[in-house]
Amino acid sequence: MKILIVNGPNLNLLGRREPDIYGSNSFEDYFQQLENNFAELDLTMFQSNHEGELLDKLHEVGFSYDGIVINAGAYTHTSVAIGDAIAAISTPVVEVHISNVHAREAFRHHSYLSKHCAGVIVGFGLESYRLAVQYFANKSTSL
Repeated sequence: MKILIVNGPNLNLLGRREPDIYGSNSFEDYFQQLENNFAELDLTMFQSNHEGELLDKLHEVGFSYDGIVINAGAYTHTSVAIGDAIAAISTPVVEVHISNVHAREAFRHHSYLSKHCAGVIVGFGLESYRLAVQYFANKSTSL
């Protein structure tokens, strides 16, 4: 089972960026834990600060992978294009957020992605990613 984790803008700064909100671990370190915990899955990750690159990656894998976990960062609240890309592909997508976006600024309460996703996981820190990957792992064992 092939799963892609897509991270949007500023998530390359995890571990250094606002640790009180996002924690003190880098995503690269956390990704290694995910790979160890889900050795039976083919996990890959992609991060970009550029909206077009995120769109290109969704188009590239959106018809061949078994699942996509996406944290589009601030683009969640601004990008109709990413929402449209998720709607256009056949691979199921789970939207994740490290922080509880509903406990933050009002503009973060709306997502252009959510209605096109299989589900949304918010507020569990980096564990939000594990929960999303676990969803896909469970889905593969029930087939």
